[in-house]
Amino acid sequence: MILRAKIILPITAPPIEDGAVFIDGNKIRAVAPWKDLRPHLREKVFDLGEVVLLPGLVNAHCHLDYTDMAGELSPPKTFTDWIGAITAAKSGWSYSDYARSWLRGAHQLLKSGTTTVADIECMPDLLPEVWDATPLRIFSFLEMTGIKSKRAPKDILREAIETMDSLKHPRHRAALSPHAPYSTLPELLKLTARTAQKRKWRVSIHVAESTQEFEMFQNAHGEMHDWLKRNERDNSDCGLGSPVAHLARNRLLGENVLAIHVNCLARGDATLLAKNKTHVVHCPRSHDYFKHPKFERERLANAGVNLCLGTDSLATTRKTGKQKPELDMFAEMRALADSDKKLSAEEILQMVTVNGARAIGLAKKIGELSPNASADLVAIPFSGKPAKIYETVLAHAGNVTASMIEGRWAIPPIS
Repeated sequence: MILRAKIILPITAPPIEDGAVFIDGNKIRAVAPWKDLRPHLREKVFDLGEVVLLPGLVNAHCHLDYTDMAGELSPPKTFTDWIGAITAAKSGWSYSDYARSWLRGAHQLLKSGTTTVADIECMPDLLPEVWDATPLRIFSFLEMTGIKSKRAPKDILREAIETMDSLKHPRHRAALSPHAPYSTLPELLKLTARTAQKRKWRVSIHVAESTQEFEMFQNAHGEMHDWLKRNERDNSDCGLGSPVAHLARNRLLGENVLAIHVNCLARGDATLLAKNKTHVVHCPRSHDYFKHPKFERERLANAGVNLCLGTDSLATTRKTGKQKPELDMFAEMRALADSDKKLSAEEILQMVTVNGARAIGLAKKIGELSPNASADLVAIPFSGKPAKIYETVLAHAGNVTASMIEGRWAIPPIS
């Protein structure tokens, strides 16, 4: 088929006015001005009209499980207060609650332009049933902790691997997520790193999210340190450096690792992340919810770290008036633009397309409109000036008018 649009925004090439995307099966064959294409009778042409056609967005960090907690948890005084609040909120949830919440979150992402999501899965029993209920491309990172359960790290990892090996799907895949340095033990980090490198798996881990976590590992004291010590965590791994340095010491930095948040940096951390080609995922609205220290985007970018964006969960997103928040990558982009005036609209769009694709190991396959890339794309209304295309896209609010994933309509255009 051929898709024609007022503007094509390939991301890896300049915008094309009155452009077209030629799709063959599930791949893009060509991206060109409409006048340069010579459609044959066998090719169906969809003229999408006054829209901009761009790559489907990549959400590099999400918690679909918690979608229905939107607006339920007020911003806490401390990060440990929030841990207690969400633990209490989860205690009353059933399998059906999680499934309904997951599916609602997937729907919210789909209608707002996401086509691929790296999701942290705390309820692996939902898989693969929920996978089959969405056209999204899902990376389900199986969450592993172990402090409260006091289970042996090798048993925790073995169970996760058994789950992964049982899940086979042509579009979706499972991966590993040791939750965070404070909620896991060093042995689990080392075992995960070794297994993931051997099997060429992706790993996602929350790290240096709060000042409390930073203080715990850097100085071996503080509220989180004392709270976990009371819960019988072996804190002998604290006081040896920053949370990022802690991951490096346990060999859990690398090109296959998504480091989530990274809100607190010690000297040398940015260089350490860049040297190991570790990707960093920033979640702007979640960052605002907790009022974390300013995200050191420039420091990380100048060191050469690949930076991308995620929504995090709706349990960490502020309500606006009576309106409950929804999972929406355009909202995350606008929040980042508001908080970081030095970033251009084009740079922000790269963070949710090519940068996100690179982080999850699908560089040149998604996140761009180019020959041989997957036919993942979305259309949004466009009535602005072509010279301001990136700014206009960034300002978009509301549903996309069409969405395609691997050459199939996820949201068909209105004929």
